[in-house]
Amino acid sequence: MSRLAILALSLWPASALPCDLALVLAVDVSGSVDEQEYRVQMDGLATALRDGIVTDALVDQKARITLVQWSGSSRQVQSIPWTTIRDASDVAGLANAIESDPRHWRNYSTAVGEALALSIDLFEEVFDCKRRVIDVSGDGISNEGPLPATFRPFLRAQNITVNALAIETDDADLTAWFFENLIHGEGAFVITAAGFEDYPAQIRRKLQRETTRQISKATR
Repeated sequence: MSRLAILALSLWPASALPCDLALVLAVDVSGSVDEQEYRVQMDGLATALRDGIVTDALVDQKARITLVQWSGSSRQVQSIPWTTIRDASDVAGLANAIESDPRHWRNYSTAVGEALALSIDLFEEVFDCKRRVIDVSGDGISNEGPLPATFRPFLRAQNITVNALAIETDDADLTAWFFENLIHGEGAFVITAAGFEDYPAQIRRKLQRETTRQISKATR
């Protein structure tokens, strides 16, 4: 490669780099999540991103990642903007930002559908990424706003996959509800955490599976 070509590549803006994965991390901050459980989620998510398998996969795919905090109706926010992953230091920086990300709400309902709606809109900013994934974690079924299934036509039109992590805290069988009502797309899956204490281990498993190529297929 000529020196001129090398120089051109070095000056190419980050937004123009190839992107194989755009990932929205959507974290439940509804009223059923107390302050300690919020910390478990954010610290566990940051630690999972630092996992060697996850970090290597994100770097390899030149991933772009953003964080959404979601709660009740009209209370959904992109709390960390899209971050382009070029190397391991970008993953480390994102993990640090997640650990220090302040909570936006504490005492509201659970609007899973609206979390999807915001996440879908955010992909307009990373339209050139080949694979689009929404990673939803939560501890309850939707009890406010439109149901997640309402947005399946939009997900299908934009080729967006939705995966879920069900944090089981009672006998509601949230895993089954997420499977029937939330996940969408080829290879979509649900992982179950047996309470918040199990969240760090399961979000690590989930990101390992999500950031590498998926094997199972469960189009919904």
